[in-house]
Amino acid sequence: MTEVPKKKVLFLCTGNSCRSQMAEGWLRHLGGDRYVVFSAGTRPQGLNPLAIRVMAEAGVDISSHTSDPVERYLGEDFDLVVTVCGGAKESCPVFVGRVKDRRHWPFDDPAEAVGTEDEILAKFRRVRDEIRRKVEAYLGEGG
Repeated sequence: MTEVPKKKVLFLCTGNSCRSQMAEGWLRHLGGDRYVVFSAGTRPQGLNPLAIRVMAEAGVDISSHTSDPVERYLGEDFDLVVTVCGGAKESCPVFVGRVKDRRHWPFDDPAEAVGTEDEILAKFRRVRDEIRRKVEAYLGEGG
């Protein structure tokens, strides 16, 4: 029996601290061993502790992820590159490597949330759940 090659996916954002990290975590968790998944940013800022916290609440451990610069992946081929920037004031990075499919999944940046701790966590949870639904839809279409 021939082994099906794993799809190589890169989630790309500006800071690589929340949305792209959560997307990487969800695809690893939901897609299993059918994918090799990475995330990166044009200006990596380190992994946001609240992203780690809300993903752990959902049963996904992203605490060992690293916040990587997109330059690390420029020489690689990807089956899919997904940009996850959402706000009008953000500029989503463009990946210049060789890519079979490009998609844009815009999400609000939970790192910009203001208010009480509960209000901020609510935004992180909302974005986490939106990302999960988008990853599930991608998997459902045969991604």
